[in-house]
Amino acid sequence: MTTSSIDLRPHHHPSIYSFSKRLLDIAGSLVGLAILAVVFLPIAVAIKLNSPGPVFYSQERYGLYGQTFKMWKFRSMVENAESLKNRVAKDADGLIFKSENDPRVTRVGKFLRRTSLDELPQFWNVFLGEMSLVGTRPPTGDEVVNYSDYHWQRLNVKPGMTGEWQVNGRSDVKDFEKIVEFDLRYQNVWHPWYDLAIICKTIYVVFARVGAC
Repeated sequence: MTTSSIDLRPHHHPSIYSFSKRLLDIAGSLVGLAILAVVFLPIAVAIKLNSPGPVFYSQERYGLYGQTFKMWKFRSMVENAESLKNRVAKDADGLIFKSENDPRVTRVGKFLRRTSLDELPQFWNVFLGEMSLVGTRPPTGDEVVNYSDYHWQRLNVKPGMTGEWQVNGRSDVKDFEKIVEFDLRYQNVWHPWYDLAIICKTIYVVFARVGAC
């Protein structure tokens, strides 16, 4: 597919103004923050005992229409992970950085990632309206600097904690162009009930992955 065949005019996706989607985001984020409050102490202690550094990790990400925001996670890597990034072999094709056996990930971090507990602080981003429960994966600055007009279309919706890529073989999909296809498909088929379906599928995928370990 070429950019010349795509309508690149400003596009306001209906999900942005959907009251039901925002209501779902607020309700879901409150539940998620309640869970975060319960598990915060044991996770924080485990992170501190396993690796020196802060409990939380924040990174500038690009959201709706390319607006930047700080995305929060529990720290799952060594403290100086960013400075070591150029030493890590990349497994993915295209603009996304992905490494299946990233040596920067700590022992506790592996558990947090496997169970998706590292992403619990993102419920705060959802509550603030910077993210949604369901949307596109929020890219980093070194990704978007190389975006074409076609790629920028994926940011016509809010970034999400989960989405098409996460529930359709996240670990196996390592082609950035395929991820963009997933994001644009989500925009084309979006409906509030579709968000609920993806959330339910995400819960299943997370528990199935944990059960397999």
